[in-house]
Amino acid sequence: MRTKRVNESMVGLRLDVAVTALIPSLSRSSIQKLSKYGKLKVNNEPARPGHKLRLGDKLIIDYDEKENAKIPVIDIPVIYEDDDVLVINKPLGLLTHSKGLFNPEATVATWLSNRVKTMEGERAGIVHRLDRATSGVMIVAKNPEALSWLQKQFSTRKVKKTYIAVVNGEIDPREAIIDMPIQRNPQAPATFKVGANGKPSVTHYKTLESVRGYSLIELKPETGRTHQLRVHLAKLKHPIVGDILYNGEPAERLYLHALNLELTLPSRERKIFNSPLPSSFKEIVK
Repeated sequence: MRTKRVNESMVGLRLDVAVTALIPSLSRSSIQKLSKYGKLKVNNEPARPGHKLRLGDKLIIDYDEKENAKIPVIDIPVIYEDDDVLVINKPLGLLTHSKGLFNPEATVATWLSNRVKTMEGERAGIVHRLDRATSGVMIVAKNPEALSWLQKQFSTRKVKKTYIAVVNGEIDPREAIIDMPIQRNPQAPATFKVGANGKPSVTHYKTLESVRGYSLIELKPETGRTHQLRVHLAKLKHPIVGDILYNGEPAERLYLHALNLELTLPSRERKIFNSPLPSSFKEIVK
């Protein structure tokens, strides 16, 4: 924690400008986080980054540089790249972006920030999200214009996504549309559930193979709710293998993979990007 009395040279400065001068290693997004979590104070009161300082103000910065360890540099396989976008094969176990105040864990967002310097913020360039436990194809933007272009396609449902999952049992019928609204589960806030007060959620599914009590399922979500595929399959009592959050059979991973992604690039070219299905998926149902 640092404490500083505002002197004449600091009078009239924005709080975020003063903090940057005192701790040059802090990025603008980090300063915004400090403010959001009440860790920037003026005269013992939480203050916003744009607060103008006055002579004699007591500035408190609740920040420990040791806690904000250097984020490791990682490598992510690139499927496609042009001037506007990067399409990647997100590995299992990798977060899309950090959720905490200061998280020294490498994420897709930190990987992108090391490659692209035209945007700022902890989620800069992130168009959509894959759960940590989900692998597969994902697109990120390299500039604000591309980000806006792609986000609009996702919000207007012009993006086509295909996932593959391994579930317990054989779903009857083998092909159908799941149309069930999804809402946050108040009994377990980290999870979601089907509920009448939820947002509309639609998933198309088709069984590809069924062997020894397991099924390989193709999933095409029409909407993009958090945990949508996991919640829908759990509601049908055919949870994804490895999805212990939704009563799935314990396994070495969550058997959910983003297989392909079809959309229109900022160049106006419509393309389909694919990520190979991990061999372990077929091993279960062979």
